[in-house]
Amino acid sequence: METSMSLRITLAAAAALTLGLLSAASAHDYKVGDLTIAHPWSRATPPNAAVGGGYLVIENHGASDDRLLGGATPIAGEVQIHTMEMEGDVMKMRRLEDGVAVPAGATVALEPGAYHLMLMNLTEPLTEGSRVPLTLRFEKAGPVEMELAVEGIGARAPAAMDHGAHGGAAMSHGAGDMPADAGGHGAMGDGAEPHQH
Repeated sequence: METSMSLRITLAAAAALTLGLLSAASAHDYKVGDLTIAHPWSRATPPNAAVGGGYLVIENHGASDDRLLGGATPIAGEVQIHTMEMEGDVMKMRRLEDGVAVPAGATVALEPGAYHLMLMNLTEPLTEGSRVPLTLRFEKAGPVEMELAVEGIGARAPAAMDHGAHGGAAMSHGAGDMPADAGGHGAMGDGAEPHQH
């Protein structure tokens, strides 16, 4: 009788632990309409930095295209969408005024060295281990509230995701895949046209 009760308690504890881990793993995914936003993260910034970056993966499970138009956060004056492009031998960052297309059935990654969010005019530094509230705005799906998990200052991917595991095969970055930058951003450019998907 005691062994049976101990086994039940052990199984119940294991089930609770498993559910807790599953909840924690999916806590970083957000859904709005047909879109799933996974692994939103940022990098820590130095104390007086005016800008920070935001990265995430958008999956469009629907039959219609959508578009990420922008966002907002209480810790920055503005959230813009940027891309990195090679112009000759120089990597340049360009603002995408029209946002980023999210085609039906596609996955679009916002990551270092490619499409990404720029948190402009930060009111406080991004500190490792903190979470930054962020609202993204989509053309069709509308707004979605989330949090960016702030990783270390030189992070290349969120700690909860082995970013190198996908090998880039599942990611649709558009017509010109961007090489990763060396941890910073290129020179600011103006008047960029978004990539066509």
